[in-house]
Amino acid sequence: MSKEFTINEVATHKTADTGMYIVIDNGVYDVTKFADEHPGGAKILKRVAGKDASKQFWKYHNEGVLKKYTEKLKIGTVKEEAKL
Repeated sequence: MSKEFTINEVATHKTADTGMYIVIDNGVYDVTKFADEHPGGAKILKRVAGKDASKQFWKYHNEGVLKKYTEKLKIGTVKEEAKL
């Protein structure tokens, strides 16, 4: 779970074939296997796969939901990229 990803690396994981990763508050989550279990449907997760989904996540969920799934789905964090 300690792997660091760039935003560009996360962006390459947007289909079931490559794995569907989303970012929520700097955490990277693999939702590939969870998509079919998602109460709101897989379509919603497919729409945000490969992107920062923080805004959409917090609109519909509270911190308890994130805590519940963090151990199962979190695979790393987004690393700070050097600013030029």
